Amino acid sequence: MSWIESIQKAINYMEENLLNDLTMDQIAQEVNSSVFHFQRIFSILTDMSIADYIRRRRLTLAAQELMNTEHKIIDLAYKYGYDSPEAFTKAFRKQHNVTPSEARKQQGPLQSYNRLIIQVSLKGAEPMKYKIVEKEKFQVVGVKRTYNCQNGENTQGIPLFWDEMNNKGMDDVLFKLNNGEIKGVLGVCVPDKHYKENSLMDYWIATEHVGEVPDNLLTMEVPAAKWVVFEVHGPMPDAMQNTWKQIYSEWFPSNPYEPAGSAELEVYSDEDPFSPDLYSEIWISIK
Repeated sequence: MSWIESIQKAINYMEENLLNDLTMDQIAQEVNSSVFHFQRIFSILTDMSIADYIRRRRLTLAAQELMNTEHKIIDLAYKYGYDSPEAFTKAFRKQHNVTPSEARKQQGPLQSYNRLIIQVSLKGAEPMKYKIVEKEKFQVVGVKRTYNCQNGENTQGIPLFWDEMNNKGMDDVLFKLNNGEIKGVLGVCVPDKHYKENSLMDYWIATEHVGEVPDNLLTMEVPAAKWVVFEVHGPMPDAMQNTWKQIYSEWFPSNPYEPAGSAELEVYSDEDPFSPDLYSEIWISIK
């Protein structure tokens, strides 16, 4: 089963069980995936976490019921997974910009999130430049934080982590330490060693380094692997985000490889990050 088919199967499962207690473990098991990897690919392809999708769909259906039935607001709150009418009203207002009572009186437009249908895009008009490389194990040094993929913490936390480290001058430190084969500062995404049982990931801001490590930095060994290395051309962050989408919506569905489920790297140069000529890379371990 391809990743696109897996995502659609999981969406179908979520839709069939929107009114039940859904866990990331259950959803990932439906498509025989780790929680970590499934959540990551889902967010790359859809620009939202699974928790966001479920919440938006439930509140869309709740709004439809408010408009078309006489069901009490308190009953709808419990039906759609909220512990109290107050919690339901707060979430409803955040999505629709009106309260449930105002929606029932048709006071203002509602915001509907429709059921997702994932489609493979095999355009071929925008060629992807890549190479397959085999690389022995190597060491990276840097700083790391652990994030929970289940609640979308990683998508919010990682950009803040970069901002914090850049403000502290960490990028300059890492560029000076960079003496390995991979040139640049790395964003390294690594599933927790028990990733099949949980949704935690470690995210490193690091660089490949051989030799003595400063006391204030951590070190990690990246195992030997076969990698597909994609060229990324253009300013950040759009060029990187667009390439990730193209990889999973176009490249993997039309090639005989699949992700190995281990480390993934983003490689950044010290050039102007907003330059239209900026060159970066994405490394994904494959099998």
